[in-house]
Amino acid sequence: MSDQAPTQSEPSMVVLGRIAGVFGVRGWVHVFSETDPIDNILHYRPWHIGKGGKVYELVEGKRHGKGLVAHLAGCDDRDQAAPLVGAEIAVTRDRLPPPRADEFYWIDLEGLACETIQGVNLGRVDHLFATGANDVICVKGERERLIPFVWGDVVKDVDFAQGRIVVDWDPDF
Repeated sequence: MSDQAPTQSEPSMVVLGRIAGVFGVRGWVHVFSETDPIDNILHYRPWHIGKGGKVYELVEGKRHGKGLVAHLAGCDDRDQAAPLVGAEIAVTRDRLPPPRADEFYWIDLEGLACETIQGVNLGRVDHLFATGANDVICVKGERERLIPFVWGDVVKDVDFAQGRIVVDWDPDF
């Protein structure tokens, strides 16, 4: 594993949700949103959908029951919408507002070095995921570690200038 942070020639993409199904016969789709509140996904444009990140303009989107439905440009019937089911919806990182001082976008943490408060290098942040109790940092170094993202108790500092996260964590665990 390299000690260098990953470099990216393409803009960073942030997944905000996915196409959950088709809705009606005019190309509308059900949208599962990971934004809070769920309809915030409708404010970010354009959408990059699927593995290839094909760009779609959102023509219209709205709440429907407990979820959302959306109409995408160029998707005017059920047959055009069906192949999109299951595809992730992403936007470029620069489309998101800056986080507050006490917040972080997961994508901004990925690639940072992770070290203990004693200075032991644990590896680099590979990804994060949510659990019912708290978010978890997956750190890959000489081995993979799952570290709870609990600010103050476990995560002591996030230093973007130094490119690192400092954690109170036993390196043997």
